[in-house]
Amino acid sequence: MKFNIKKQSFYKSLSSVGRASSTHSPLPILSGIKFELRNNTLTLIASDSNISIREVIYANDENNLVIHEEGDVVLEARYVLEAVRKLDADIINMEIIDGALTRISGNQAEYNINGTKGDQYPIIDFTKPEKQFEISGSKLSEIISQTAFVCSTSEDRPIFTGVNFKANGTTLNSVATDSYRLAKKVVELPVEMDFNISVPASNLYEVQKTITGDEIITIAVSDKLVQFYIGETLIQSRLIDGLFPDVNRLIPNEYGFELVVKKTDLINAVDRSSFLKSEGYWTVKLEATPDEIIISSKSQEIGSSEEILHPINYVGGNLKISFSGKYLIEALKSFKSETVKIMFVGEMQAFVIRHPEDDSIVQLILPLRTFD
Repeated sequence: MKFNIKKQSFYKSLSSVGRASSTHSPLPILSGIKFELRNNTLTLIASDSNISIREVIYANDENNLVIHEEGDVVLEARYVLEAVRKLDADIINMEIIDGALTRISGNQAEYNINGTKGDQYPIIDFTKPEKQFEISGSKLSEIISQTAFVCSTSEDRPIFTGVNFKANGTTLNSVATDSYRLAKKVVELPVEMDFNISVPASNLYEVQKTITGDEIITIAVSDKLVQFYIGETLIQSRLIDGLFPDVNRLIPNEYGFELVVKKTDLINAVDRSSFLKSEGYWTVKLEATPDEIIISSKSQEIGSSEEILHPINYVGGNLKISFSGKYLIEALKSFKSETVKIMFVGEMQAFVIRHPEDDSIVQLILPLRTFD
């Protein structure tokens, strides 16, 4: 195996694929990146058995890839990334010099890295499932941004660590929850589809990092995995086992109070009370009357804060409700609008945040019980 390639292009591809390599896998070889030189192309593969990434590099003017000798090898991801990053050269040369010992060089510097023969790397099935559809990069990135942050980070209920994608006809419902809050995004698909899958949030963030613009992305789905085709990069993710609960019944249909407010005003007001937080969380109380809205927070150890908010509109009587300041700020930041509409049922019932002119996104937060 022997080739040379532009450093900038090569390092970008290595960084993208290397995110799938594992440092904790029981299989040590999965901490590496597999390099395959075949048919005048360079293919990079990495996997931790949870997510697999494959990128095919074709020779062009941007990367100046020149293949001198075909072959394959597996190199530890962190070492090859560090070696390429530190070489002060525009062109990187890479070749196997003895067995799996690989030389990476540029200008007057070189690294010799012990690798593993390519045929020892596990065979990863990248067969494309039959169910597939297309979506723009910006739309997919928006879905991830508006839902995945709600997912649980605890493995107590694995199904809540991912986003549920349920397609019925041309409607795709994307839902996430950690049982304390909920996010739902609805988009229309170009073709009719029928599937119900849950994808780990951590893997979706890797997909989002790979999206560079508004390119068309092909998504292929089976009952075991989902594939994202982004340019010459393929990201393959396992699915979370189990049935995602029907959370639509948690979203109220009728409300007794409605608050329309500037998003940044509410974010700033809640953020100013965050000096009272403990381990990243703090409780905020909202008191609403037809005359004014008061945002307050209290801590027995530290003190208290209070701020009067001037809403654009408020409909309803007197209301007092407490909630997590962190959850509210994260929910508000998922909206791209200047204003948001917050609808309440009562003091100890979940409240909903919506875009005033776009019903495709819903954020729901459960209140907290306080005793003051």
